[in-house]
Amino acid sequence: MAGIKDESVWELNMKILVVGNGGREHALAWKLGNDSTEPEIFCTPGNAGTAALGTNLSYGATDLDGIRQWCLDNQPGLVVIGPEAPLCAGLADILEAEGFRVFGPNQAAAELEGSKQFAKEVMKAAGVPTSAYETFTDPDAACEYVRERGAPIVIKADGLAAGKGVTVAETVEQAESAIRDALEGNAFGDAGNRVVIEDFLVGEEASILALIDGENVVM
Repeated sequence: MAGIKDESVWELNMKILVVGNGGREHALAWKLGNDSTEPEIFCTPGNAGTAALGTNLSYGATDLDGIRQWCLDNQPGLVVIGPEAPLCAGLADILEAEGFRVFGPNQAAAELEGSKQFAKEVMKAAGVPTSAYETFTDPDAACEYVRERGAPIVIKADGLAAGKGVTVAETVEQAESAIRDALEGNAFGDAGNRVVIEDFLVGEEASILALIDGENVVM
């Protein structure tokens, strides 16, 4: 994004709001603030690092009404949403409906991140290779499946669990413990009311980001 010079999109000294409070949002705020157009950076809720780059606001990342009202009152030229939770809650949709430019997927697209079961169903329907899986809400049925498949095996809370909802179980016993923690122990709250159990695959992991506008793709 930095370096855009089209005045209709990237305005001199415009306000930019970054939603989130992690290291990712600090990096985004730093990069955006270094643009030659010298934007005014706001972060909500931000962190100690972002406070040195601009102005931290008091709204939580999922305070949809508060963020919407701040945008209406302050008219940022761009809103960048980092965390999954506000995206899955529809913050991008709310702000776009008010006419704001938003960097982040809409609620429907964010469901790919918000539900591992949904993501697997989309991959299957689209013919994207993915590991064999089953989903469960019943812990006994899930444990029986694990005993049939064997270990190593991967247990995932279906919903958003702050990056802590995945267990790579080396033994059947570890897998059963992870299943019962999620489905019976409420370890991940509502995010763990369903688990996705996948075959364990060996290989290198890579994350690739693609930016699209409906016609063009930038990797």
